[in-house]
Amino acid sequence: MADGPEALIICGTPRTGSTLLCGLLKATGYMGAPDSFYRRQSRGDWVREWGLSGQSGEAGYLAAAIRAGRGGTDLFAMRLMRENLEELQAILDGLYLGLKSDAARFDNAFGRVRYVHLARQDKLAQAVSLVRAEQEGLWHKAPDGTEIERLAPAAEPVYDFARLRAAVGQMSAFDAAWQEWFAAEGIRPLQVSYEALAGDPAGVLAGICGDLGLPMPEIGRVVPDVAKLADALSRDWMERYRHEAGQG
Repeated sequence: MADGPEALIICGTPRTGSTLLCGLLKATGYMGAPDSFYRRQSRGDWVREWGLSGQSGEAGYLAAAIRAGRGGTDLFAMRLMRENLEELQAILDGLYLGLKSDAARFDNAFGRVRYVHLARQDKLAQAVSLVRAEQEGLWHKAPDGTEIERLAPAAEPVYDFARLRAAVGQMSAFDAAWQEWFAAEGIRPLQVSYEALAGDPAGVLAGICGDLGLPMPEIGRVVPDVAKLADALSRDWMERYRHEAGQG
């Protein structure tokens, strides 16, 4: 990868399939071990996992994040949600005072970066998925039904038109903010949709591999490790929302 990207940053928003994509990339064995290293809520967990001290500072945290994101491979990979971008900008501003653009600071921090913009076309479906996860506490489960990530005790979901409408607006605003940042930084990301990823994970992975100049992994490695959570209740909420919003 001497002439190609040294880092891959998945630029996303909640409920766009980023956990699925991160799992697929890691499973190849040569595309890093992406995770949300700069998610504010997870920072303490990473500090403890990496055994960092209070004296490590941002440079020490960055070095540890790069080691973790490489996962023993030549490629660093990371997931970055739009809500965390400003915090990472501030950190890198402090580390690279002489550089005048985010793109330059990101390249200096992580190596030559290739960006993937992961977005969901159906914002209502994204909002329903987000609100249900927040209410039910379950964010991800395995294909066999085993819970992978639960952030709160189980609770019954309750339809909330106002919360759904706010979530639709918020997710749309996050995607627009990503596009504005890409344009301001002169970045042309590889565009990947949740719909394409969910429908053909192997095809999306092949596209990313081709974009990076990497071979496609053995087909046996392209096995989604998370299951879709949408069900009849999700469809009912979407239908009810459209009716109340006067969308048919």
